[in-house]
Amino acid sequence: MVDPHRLQIFRAVVQTGSINRAAERLGYTASAVSQHVSALQRETGLTLVERRGRGIVPTSAGVAVADRAARVLNHLADFDGALDDLRAGRSGTLRLSSFMSANRAWLPPIVAELSQEFPLLRLELSMIERPGRAAGEPDLELYVAESVRGDRDPAIADGSPDGYDLEELRTEGYVVVMPAGHRLAERRSVDLAELDGEQWIDNDDSHGTCREIIVSACAGLGFAPRFRLHAPDYTSAFDYVANGVGITVLPRLGAIDLPTGVVKRPIADEAARRRIMLRVKRSMRTHPAVELATARLRAVGAAG
Repeated sequence: MVDPHRLQIFRAVVQTGSINRAAERLGYTASAVSQHVSALQRETGLTLVERRGRGIVPTSAGVAVADRAARVLNHLADFDGALDDLRAGRSGTLRLSSFMSANRAWLPPIVAELSQEFPLLRLELSMIERPGRAAGEPDLELYVAESVRGDRDPAIADGSPDGYDLEELRTEGYVVVMPAGHRLAERRSVDLAELDGEQWIDNDDSHGTCREIIVSACAGLGFAPRFRLHAPDYTSAFDYVANGVGITVLPRLGAIDLPTGVVKRPIADEAARRRIMLRVKRSMRTHPAVELATARLRAVGAAG
C-alpha cells in the first residue's frame, strides 16, 4: 500500500520542479523530502525521478504517478470531508421507531427540527406496536412498556437489549372520549367501572400493549369491554364517537385534535396507566442528531 503522505510530497516535487522548493512549500528539510521520494520509489518499484544537471526531473512514470496522485488525494480529501460530516451529523441515516400516539403528538416538530439542523441526514421512521419489535436496529425507539411498574421491562431481557440504553420518559393515564351529551360528560374524571355496559369503540391493534393495559384493568374490576366495532386508529374512533356510535378509551397522549361534539375525561383508576420508554443505541449516543432528538423527547416527556 502506497503511503498517501508520500504521494503528496512527491506531487509537490513534480509541481515545483525541485526538492528544495518542495521542501520550502511543505515546511520540511530537503533531506526529508528526498528520503520520502526514495521511499516512494521503493514502494512502487518504479524510477520516478532522474538527475539532470544539478537538479532532478520526473520520469514518464513519475509524471503518471503524480497525475494519479492528484486524483487519489482529492478522493481522500473528499473521504475526510465525508467523515467530518458523519461525525457532525450532517449526513448519514438516523433510524427512529415509535408507537402511534407518540408519532402523532411528539415526533412531527422534532423531525422538522432535525431536518432543518441536519438537511443532508436521511431520516427513516417506522411504526411499532410492541416493544423491541422494530425492523432492523433503530437508533432511537419509543415504545410502551408492558409492565406498569418497575425499572425493568420484561419484554426486553435484562431491562435493555445489548448495545442500548433505556430510560423512562413518562407515566401517563388514560382518558375516555365520549359524546358531549353523554351521561358522564359533566364529570371531572370517570371511574373505569362506570364504563361497564357502554358500547366501546376499539382503537388499537388487538395485540397492542396499550389495549392490553386497559383490557387488563377492566378485568381487574370484573368486566370486559363490550367492543361494538374496531376502528383502525384513534382519529377514526373519534369520528365514530362524534356520530354517537359509542365511547373510546385511550392513553392521554393520543387524545388530541378531537372533533366537534366530543369531550375527553381522565380515567381515575391507577391500573389504567402506561409507561413511555426510550431506548437509544449506545454507539449513537454522541451523534449530534441523536443528542438533539433525545433532549427534545425528554422535554416533551417531562412536560406532562
